[in-house]
Amino acid sequence: MSSTTTGAAGGRRSDLARLALRVGVGGTLAAHGAQKLFGAFGGGGLEGTRGAMHAMGFRPARRSALVAGLAETGGGALLALGLATPAAGATAAATMAAAATVHAPNGFWATSGGLEYPAVLALASTALAVAGPGRYSLDHATHDALNKPWMPAVALLAAGAGAAWTIRQRRAAVAADAQEAAAAPADAPRAPVAS
Repeated sequence: MSSTTTGAAGGRRSDLARLALRVGVGGTLAAHGAQKLFGAFGGGGLEGTRGAMHAMGFRPARRSALVAGLAETGGGALLALGLATPAAGATAAATMAAAATVHAPNGFWATSGGLEYPAVLALASTALAVAGPGRYSLDHATHDALNKPWMPAVALLAAGAGAAWTIRQRRAAVAADAQEAAAAPADAPRAPVAS
C-alpha cells in the first residue's frame, strides 16, 4: 500500500471518527440542554432548572438556567452539525467545566455524584474545538467560514474566562449562603428561592 493510499484512508478514518465523536457528544449536550430549557427527556424545564441553579449557587438563577440551557443545546447542536466548531466546542467545554465544579466535592466518579460526566464532556468538546470538525461537516461544506485557524485559541480563551468568572461568582454565593445559614437561628423561617 502506498503512502498516498495510506494517507487518504487515514484521513477518511479521522474524518469518520470526528463525525462520530461530534454527533455523540453534541447530541448528548443538546439533549441535556433541552432538559433544562424545555423539560424534554424528563428534565425540569426552565423553572425546575432555575430552582436547581439557585440551590447550586448560580445567581441570578433564572438567567443561569437559561444561559446553561442555551449553551448546552446550541453548542451541542452546532458540534453535532460541525458548524462553528471552535466556538461550539469552547462554549460546551466552558459550560461543562462550570458544572464539574458543582460535582467536584463528590469526587471523580459519576456513581458518587462526582465530576466524571461533565469533565469527560468538557474534554471531548475541547478536543473537537482544537481538532476541528473534519470533512463530514457543515464547516467543511461552507469552506470553513466559521472555522478559521485562529478561532480555537480565541474561543477557548474567551469561554475559559467566562467559565472562570461564573465559577468565582458561584463560589462567592455558596460561601455567602453558608455564612447566612450559620448566622440564622435554627427555627428561623427559610427565605423563598429568588431570581
